[in-house]
Amino acid sequence: MKRNRLIGAVAIAFGALTLWSGGMVLFGPDAARVAAGRVVPFVLWFNFLSGAVYIAAGIGILQGRRFGKILASALAMALAVLFAAFLAAIAGGQEWETRTLGALILRLAFWCLAAWASVTTRPASLDARS
Repeated sequence: MKRNRLIGAVAIAFGALTLWSGGMVLFGPDAARVAAGRVVPFVLWFNFLSGAVYIAAGIGILQGRRFGKILASALAMALAVLFAAFLAAIAGGQEWETRTLGALILRLAFWCLAAWASVTTRPASLDARS
């Protein structure tokens, strides 16, 4: 289905960008760390490590495989927990950047949409009978 191809492709691109940007802040030049500002370490590490999972989920969604649906749903749930932990951290006085909040909202919204879209898609064999 076209919807899953789009979501899968976006997930793969999102994963690659997440690995690159997180890797630059974690392992790149000092200028990248300075440009990142007041990072929240557990958010940064989660986002970096989840980049590979984004790519795997995207591949699974593209292929219409069950593991793509499972990973998309797991990512949505894990990001909801991460978002709650982030809010608790900033309520406790953790310094943070506004763009971190925006990035978390974007990631959570995307993976909720991806999970919903992948689990509501009927297999191609059922579409052919309609």
